[in-house]
Amino acid sequence: MATESPFKSRGGVARILAATRYSMDGLRAAWAGEAAFRQELALCAVLVPIALWLPVSRLESLALIGTLALLLIVELLNSAIEAVVDRVGVEPHPLSKRAKDIGSAAVFVALALVGTTWGIVLWPFAVRALG
Repeated sequence: MATESPFKSRGGVARILAATRYSMDGLRAAWAGEAAFRQELALCAVLVPIALWLPVSRLESLALIGTLALLLIVELLNSAIEAVVDRVGVEPHPLSKRAKDIGSAAVFVALALVGTTWGIVLWPFAVRALG
């Protein structure tokens, strides 16, 4: 019995090129098959330019954009978990439900982080606009 996958990557530049190709394949698959990923990308397309336009520090801009990047990362991982669970079997099972629910919770926490970060950074603007 093999202890390592026969699909284990090569080394050097070949590995970097293969990894890049696999990553692009993954992004295409997420775009094609995951509505939540497309919605979050649309959110990023709106919010990233706003984060760059706002008169805030570079660190605050980084926080605003970084939380959005983290959201996309968590969504990709959640989608990967869901795909593996579905590959194992689509019949209802408590462990399958738990895995999918925990993945969904991770996305929820990432979304809450986005909302909290944006709220904290934008709070002074709201206070000035209202007062």
